[in-house]
Amino acid sequence: MFNLFGKKKEELPAINVSDTDIVALADGKMIDVTTVSDPVFAQKMMGDSVAFTFDSDKVTLCSPANGTLSVMFPTGHSFGIKRNDGVELLVHCGINTVEAKGDGFKTLKKQGDTIKAGDPVVEVDVKKLSSKYDMSTMLIITNANGKTIAFKEPKDVKRGEIISL
Repeated sequence: MFNLFGKKKEELPAINVSDTDIVALADGKMIDVTTVSDPVFAQKMMGDSVAFTFDSDKVTLCSPANGTLSVMFPTGHSFGIKRNDGVELLVHCGINTVEAKGDGFKTLKKQGDTIKAGDPVVEVDVKKLSSKYDMSTMLIITNANGKTIAFKEPKDVKRGEIISL
C-alpha cells in the first residue's frame, strides 16, 4: 500500500479509548479556536470547538472518536463523526480549502464506515495547501446530544491523546 505521496503507508497503531472520549487528530499543537482567521470558526458559530496546527509537510488526520463516519466530503477537506452516544463532531481541515477541490487531500475512508478513534481518515499535503490556505484544522462539536463536553487547555498533542475532559 502506498499513500498519496508515493511512500509506503505507515501503519498507525490502534488506539483504545472509551466511546465518550475525544482524541487528537494527529501530532501537532492544539490551539484556542478563537485565534483562527475565519470568524465562523473563531466565534464558534457551528459549536464548541478547538483547533490544531501541524508542523509536518504531510499529515494523516485520524478520527477524533469511536462511531460512524457520518459525513465525508468528496474533496477530503472535511468529515463528520457520529459517536455511538449520538454526539456529532466535524473536522474541517484548513480555511477555505474547499476551493482546492480535493487537490492535496486523499480520503482513506468512506461515508457510513464504522470508525474507531485514531483510525486514519484523510491524508493532507499541508506544505502544498499552506502556500494558499491557512491550514488550521478545526474540531467542532456540532451536536452535543445533551452531553456536557469540554476540551483540555491548548497544548502540544500526540495522535490519539485524549483532549476532552
